[in-house]
Formats: sequence, structure tokens, C-alpha cells
Amino acid sequence: MTSTTPALPAGLIAAADAARPRPLHVVQRADVDSWRAGQDARTQAWLDGHGFDGSGWIALPGDDGLAGALWVVADAHDPYAWAQAPAVLPPGDWRVAGADDARSACVLGWGLGAYRYTRYCSGGRAPARLVLEGGHAATLDLIAACNRVRDLVNTPTENMGPEQLEQVARDIATTHGAGFDSIAGDELLARNFPAIHAVGRASHRAPRLLQLTWGDAAHPQLVLVGKGVCFDTGGLDIKPADGMRNMKKDMGGAAHALAMAELIMARALPVRLTLLIPAVENAIGPNALRPGEVIATRKGLSVEIDNTDAEGRLVLCDALALAGEQSPDLIIDFATLTGAARIALGPDLPALYSNDDDVAGAWLEQGLAHHDPVWRMPLWRPYLRYLHSRIADMANAGSRMAGSVTAALYLERFVPEGQPWAHLDVYSWNDGDRPGKPAGGEAQGLRAAWAMLEARYR
Repeated sequence: MTSTTPALPAGLIAAADAARPRPLHVVQRADVDSWRAGQDARTQAWLDGHGFDGSGWIALPGDDGLAGALWVVADAHDPYAWAQAPAVLPPGDWRVAGADDARSACVLGWGLGAYRYTRYCSGGRAPARLVLEGGHAATLDLIAACNRVRDLVNTPTENMGPEQLEQVARDIATTHGAGFDSIAGDELLARNFPAIHAVGRASHRAPRLLQLTWGDAAHPQLVLVGKGVCFDTGGLDIKPADGMRNMKKDMGGAAHALAMAELIMARALPVRLTLLIPAVENAIGPNALRPGEVIATRKGLSVEIDNTDAEGRLVLCDALALAGEQSPDLIIDFATLTGAARIALGPDLPALYSNDDDVAGAWLEQGLAHHDPVWRMPLWRPYLRYLHSRIADMANAGSRMAGSVTAALYLERFVPEGQPWAHLDVYSWNDGDRPGKPAGGEAQGLRAAWAMLEARYR
């Protein structure tokens, strides 16, 4: 299959374009001593002189200075075992010697580790480049999907509001020959998306519902839904400064859904795809949503606003209602929905909720297999009592108890009974730099989700 990736990600270079690549000798940690014993006396003396303890990496000497490097890994099939290489190896082109059965992990980890967001500044030192040998189209598309999430989340809101998010989705649709529709402003009311309108009406940038459609009508239908809150002040229940600082990332769910849709089309997965993104800015203004108001939803349930900062579930519920009307094979939504999920699981583990054990089990299994873990949380329905309203069908928030669970239970009310559905409450962010996980926007659970979908539909 021919990849649609327009260019190689940073840190990767085609073999035909490489300039005198140096060898990177890859050795499992348990085999370092035997590898050392097979080297010439100069190399052994070099290792001893540097006190090399058999972990990490070390440059190797040559007649003209640098002959190559030794790279020691605990698990060559873990992409993050390779992710530090682009940043720490001397600049130039490198060809891996060894670990032939782990080349895909090497390419993936190298590509993830070489990423830098450079729209507003230089990227600093150029990364060391890995020479690509053999076909890696699927891995390159996967890197492109992860970097798409990162780019979208890292972009400041002035350049990634609802209009710009729509343009990105339009461009992706055009590239892949997909259909596209945008329902914006008061047209949301005319076409029965009142909750999306209610959240976004206070912004000078009109709220909208983005819809992309692609694929053969004879194939199973998959609906992806992504929370596209391009900035979240909290509304009238305003966030404190430290809570608002990184709220450009509140469209991280939309970024994941968009990247997944793009990956599905690039890899020609045999599904009939629908992508739904409610894109809004939760702003403060004279007509902002107020605590205590009761709003309508597409499903016909009335919702009392307990907290205007619980807005993500409001925009998602209209999109999920539309998704359910289509009776698809599967609905998946991605959302930076709750701080409670981060308190429960920390920043690295997205919280997975599903009403289908097979879907949840497959996602968990692929997460472990692909070093992209998620953690299943319970849809504990007795906690629906925390969403009780005395004047409406339900409230959008309530007790601080089980905040991530109650958010997922709220969403489930808008999914038809018996409809397979999964919800990923994802942080979409790295708080600091780690190999393969640079500070800023991050794709989490995406590679696992792709593996799960490919196994389900291929």
C-alpha cells in the first residue's frame, strides 16, 4: 500500500538520501559483555577508559574520529527504548546494525523522539537521523497521526479556534476524498444541536459541529467523536489561573479523533467512517451559559447546569446522540473530559470506559502490546444519583465523588441501549520532557486504538 504521508517525519531519512551513515550497534543489555569481548583491543580500551557500565549508549572511536556508537536496550521492541537517540546521538545519519526483528519499533520510537513543535521558534539542534531501509509506510502513517495530535494541541488558541479546526478537518477531507459538512452558529439550533450552541454562544467565534464521512456504504460503520473545546475558561464558573493556563489543549479529544480518521483513510481501513467534532470556545460574555439554567439536548433530555466548567459533556452529548441515530457498528469518543481522571490515574494513563467488554478488552490488550496503555474504569451506574436534578431530567455535574465515572455515565445516557460504545478520557499532554514524550501536546491511547480497530475490521 502506498502511504499518503507527504514527507518523512523529522529524524528520518530515506536510504537514497543518506550521507555516509554511521553504524549504530544495537545490543540487548544481557548481551553487552559478549559483544564487548568480540571487539578489537582499542574499542575495549575505549569502553574501559570511559567506565562504560553496559547501559545507555557510548560513541565509538574510529580513524577519522567517530566510527559509530553502541546503543544498549532492555527491550528492542519497546519504541521508547529508541526515542532518546535523535536527541543524544551526534548529528548526522545513522544506520542500525542489529535488532533486525525490531525495525518497526525503532522507526516508531525514533520518529516520536525526534518531534519538535517549531511553528513559533527554531527547533534547536537538528536531530540525529535514522536511515530507513525497507518499507515502513504503516509506521510512518502512525507517526504522522501522533504528530498531528501534537501539532493541533500545541497550537495556541488564536490560531486553533473553531474556524481553524474546521479548516484542518476540511483539508483532511479534501486530501482523502471524504464528504464534509459544518453546521455553525444559530444553524445549530435550527438543526437540533442546542447543547453545542449553548456552550459556544458566548464566544465571538461561532460554535459548530463538523462532520466528515468516508468509505464504502457496504462496510461496517464506525463513528468517531472528539471533544473540540478550543479554549476553556470554565465559563462563569471560571477556572483559576493555573487551571486555565493550558486550556488550549481542551480540544485534545478532537485532535485524537481527527488524527484517527486521517489514519483510517490513509491506511484504507474497510469501514464506513463518520467523524463528528463539536468545536466551540467556552467563553465568558453577556449571553454565557449560567449555573442553574436548564438546556435542551438533541436526545430530548433536559439538563440543569450545575457547573459551566463541565461543558465538554454538553457538546459531546449532542454529537453522541447523532452518532447513535445512525446505529453504527461502534462509536468511540475521545475527550479531555475530567481532571478527576488525572487524579485517579495520573497523566500517562487515559481512562477507558465502555459498555462492551470485547471492545474494552481488545483496547486494553493492544495498549499493552504496543506500549500505549489505557486503563479501564467502571461505568458504575448507581453513581447516576450524583447527576440528579430536581427540575430537569438530569444535571451536568454534581458531587465531587467519582468525577470521571459520573462524566462517563452522563455521556452513556446519550448512547442508545445496546449500542457498542467506548469513551477515552485522555490528558493529551506531557507535563515535562521525557524520551519520546516531549513536553506539550501528546497522543495517548491512539496507537492502541488503531491496533484494536485494525484487528476488528481488517
